[in-house]
Amino acid sequence: MSIIEKADVIVIGAGHAGIEAAMAAARLGCKTLLMTMNLDTIGQMSCNPAIGGPAKSQLVKEIDALGGVMGICADATYLQLKTLNASKGPAVRALRAQSDKAEYRAFARKLVESEPNLKLRQTMITKLHVNPTDNSFNAVEDNLGIVYQAKALVITTGTFLNGKLWVGEKSMGGGRPGESGSYGITGCLADLGLKTGRLKTGTPPRLDGRTIDFAGLEVHPGDAELRFFSFLPNRPVREQMPCYLTRTNESTHALIDENLHRSPMYSGLLQGAGPRYCPSIEDKVQRFRDKDSHHLFIEPEGRDTYEMYLQGFSTCLPYEIQVEMVHSLPGLEKAEILRPACAVEYDYFPAYQLLPSLMTKVAPGLFLAGQINGTSGYEEAAAQGLVAGINAARFCGEQEPVVFTRESSYIGTLIDDLVTKEIHEPYRMLTSRSEYRLLLRQDNADQRLTPLGREIGLVDAQRWEVFQKKNEAIAVEQERLKTVKLDPVEGVNTLLESQCGEVIREKTTLFQLLRRPSVTYEVLKQVEPGCMRVAQDVLEYVETEIKYEGYLQRQNRNIQHLSEAHKVKLPLDMDYASIKQLSNEAREKLSRMKPADLGQASRIPGLTPADISVLQILMSRQKQVQALADAETAEGPKTEASA
Repeated sequence: MSIIEKADVIVIGAGHAGIEAAMAAARLGCKTLLMTMNLDTIGQMSCNPAIGGPAKSQLVKEIDALGGVMGICADATYLQLKTLNASKGPAVRALRAQSDKAEYRAFARKLVESEPNLKLRQTMITKLHVNPTDNSFNAVEDNLGIVYQAKALVITTGTFLNGKLWVGEKSMGGGRPGESGSYGITGCLADLGLKTGRLKTGTPPRLDGRTIDFAGLEVHPGDAELRFFSFLPNRPVREQMPCYLTRTNESTHALIDENLHRSPMYSGLLQGAGPRYCPSIEDKVQRFRDKDSHHLFIEPEGRDTYEMYLQGFSTCLPYEIQVEMVHSLPGLEKAEILRPACAVEYDYFPAYQLLPSLMTKVAPGLFLAGQINGTSGYEEAAAQGLVAGINAARFCGEQEPVVFTRESSYIGTLIDDLVTKEIHEPYRMLTSRSEYRLLLRQDNADQRLTPLGREIGLVDAQRWEVFQKKNEAIAVEQERLKTVKLDPVEGVNTLLESQCGEVIREKTTLFQLLRRPSVTYEVLKQVEPGCMRVAQDVLEYVETEIKYEGYLQRQNRNIQHLSEAHKVKLPLDMDYASIKQLSNEAREKLSRMKPADLGQASRIPGLTPADISVLQILMSRQKQVQALADAETAEGPKTEASA
């Protein structure tokens, strides 16, 4: 075996997971190789060129708070910025950016190329080499027989493993339209003992914007007051581009019904399970028969292209049917398809086979991140890539892995769900998946995670200074709200009543006033000029902390209770099959999942409270036995006289 090059960390795949993994490992001091089959598609947005949305924006903000790069890329290349669920509570508010696909790709590559510890290689990896004694990762080999050696490997191959594209009854190999699939890695991972499966995703047709009649379509502009993903200052202010809304109708649905037998999903040709929360238009029509119309958004793909993305119209029906379906839509009667819609079927590896660090349980030094773990979405992939990159670097340095808990972050919720549940369809992050979503808001991601990022080594001096200044501003504003009082004079009450229907009858602090449900900072700005000088990010954080203080305290108490369960560690080599007090289902699932602690075990579907109690009692007894053994060892051997 001829080794051409050596590194600390190798990352296979340069999508959103690969970028975060490689940048994190490199910034933590590891000599890193980022390998991809095409250097021109680093940071490619294979589907919709958009970042964020409900729950996903929380992931992006957390990535940024830790020192990752997705938020910076999105802020630099947006076509439109929009806050979703603005009228709802802070737990579900979300930022979404429509991105310039080409600019995002170029910006991401520039970031990668500017990192001193990071090198790029265009190649297809087909083999993994491990040490035969313990299965620990050793090296990779490409299709030319070139071997690259490293201490740790992060695989972020997305939809490329044995990828197959489907348009109607026709199929071809590929990881995404126009690009080859990746072959060989699946077999190597299976040889290590990892179980694999097939999943499916899809993408809608891209349209020629010059052939769309926008005149009768509903226009959706961006926000007038801009918010950004990154907590760093000096984000660019760019001209925004509108999106447009159209709808399916009876004609569209009739075309789908008449040709459903030609969809490989329904004919049985395509076996992989598709995403529940981002279904194809065929699935929408079949699953929601009571709906006579479905919203579709027409979104730009870039400033310098007329290519438009038809969001919500993913399909794998034959091309000629796609043309008819598009022409049935208002405003698209003469629209021309630049790229047909298609489905992509690919291999994945259920993530219960991973530790919370995203290292495989069977091969030390081997990490998996992104869609290979059964997830869907750029943001979910990037979050996993960041965690895998951090822990690959720590593995090289023989440091303890960083584990993100579900109560600390959406990143932790995502990973905890993946490693404790069996994923049979592409997993998408939702706010409803987090029982702590009021604590895990997008506005406080820096408060929760930037100190950890600093401790890990990813948060640099500039970001740390920005964070400290914001904390100082928060403290000053909280103190000001508690000390500044309003007199119940006619002018104040007139303004308050006109703005929110409130009045005060005695001297009242701004803090007390802001606790009232109907009083917001926007109201306070009308009656107290000092509020006008508070930065937007500061006032949003302070207002939420004040208004939801009771709820936040309750969630923190729940977290303290849960932390006790996480302290009870479960050995990875525990023989659950021999514990007869457990139910048959519990023995089978625990043997397969191998949870790291009692908290993780309690979230495995199918385990009952009685099963958890059995484990708790068993570990308590083992702890007592170990304590006695340690005590005897400390006393030393008994002498004949003492005996």
